[in-house]
Amino acid sequence: MANILNIQTSISGENSVSNKLSQTVINQLLDKNPNSKVTVRDLALNPIPHLEIHHFSASRIPDEEKNDEQKEASKYSDESLKEIQEADIIVIGVPFYNFTFPSTLKSWIDSIAVAGKTFSYADGTPKGLLQNKKLYLNISVGGIYENGLIENMEHYLKTLFGFIGITDVEVFKSQGMMVPQLKDENFSKTVAEIETVLA
Repeated sequence: MANILNIQTSISGENSVSNKLSQTVINQLLDKNPNSKVTVRDLALNPIPHLEIHHFSASRIPDEEKNDEQKEASKYSDESLKEIQEADIIVIGVPFYNFTFPSTLKSWIDSIAVAGKTFSYADGTPKGLLQNKKLYLNISVGGIYENGLIENMEHYLKTLFGFIGITDVEVFKSQGMMVPQLKDENFSKTVAEIETVLA
């Protein structure tokens, strides 16, 4: 049994390629561990506010010392931290909007990258505190890019999650999802890759 956290970021709902890729990953995981629990956080339907100073400050105050206003300000971070700390496997759908991932995903990342909770400088060097977790990034791209944009985005996400301790990362990508003559074939290839890797 595993706790699976499914982070959805696409605004396309049921038509989202990244969500479909994520669901393929989850289906394969459930085939092997049918009693696993899946928690879904849809950041398109329920976005986390962009980080502001009162969110930042409140999230760094010990829970027992927070007043009501600080508890309200840190609730998004507290909820997100609890979900990722309890997760064994994180599955994230990552659509490519205007040459990067959605800002809602960045807001979620800002809510979980908290000193003393997911990383620490206590020993003088950064140490990730989220250990023994598996991450699947499912990237969907409308066009075809050979200029390093996708690789740069992937590198950023791997670096960020590695910083908080999640270094076991698998990436699946489908490009050309807005190109009629490519989308079906490329999507099917990525689904087949997922099924092979997770078989």
